[in-house]
Amino acid sequence: MRPLAIFDIDGTLVDSRASIHRAACEAARDIGLPEPEYDRVRQIVGLSLEHAMAVLEPGLDAPTLARFIAGFRASFQRMYDDGHEEPLYPEATATLRRLHRDGWRLALATGQNRRGVARNLAREGWADMFLSSHCAEDGPGKPDPAMLHAAMAACDSDPARTVMIGDTAHDILMARNAGVLPLGVAWGFHTVEEQRAAGARHVAETFSELGVVLDGFADLTRPA
Repeated sequence: MRPLAIFDIDGTLVDSRASIHRAACEAARDIGLPEPEYDRVRQIVGLSLEHAMAVLEPGLDAPTLARFIAGFRASFQRMYDDGHEEPLYPEATATLRRLHRDGWRLALATGQNRRGVARNLAREGWADMFLSSHCAEDGPGKPDPAMLHAAMAACDSDPARTVMIGDTAHDILMARNAGVLPLGVAWGFHTVEEQRAAGARHVAETFSELGVVLDGFADLTRPA
């Protein structure tokens, strides 16, 4: 059996950049604030929603923050009601299927809520590939290592045989806090430089490159 690969969702497997920015803008308008620039919004992706919105607009009192959070959720619900589905990054599912076929254990660790995780697990074949899924509703969010500890327990792994793959500094810090290998990807919300500054061991430019790095990790952890 190969090691455990824990994947983030937003910005790593799923291209949610436009929808998250849209929801943040609509929520801001609802409470009379200017629409936040994308560069501000991208910084908070990966955190639990409550934490993320408080970081995005730190001057809000508790009732206004609650309205801001509710507006963000409502915006996404309208999108889903209209049939919107965030697109997968090219090669995301093919990479997951290849890893699963090769014997990797796969799990999810995301800042989404449980409903969002369920929507993604409903994608074709996903529910059969992932052994477990963990989100901020289950306990502390990123960069706390709780989700990774839960994933390792659920998948019978340990830090030496586990890798976290994400697109933000929050993912990288969570991985380091859990003592697992921190790998970044270059196509999501945080820049390569931001992920390296957080301590990413490697930041892949393509899914093919990510696969090569993961295969190398599997070889290093193979029993003698």
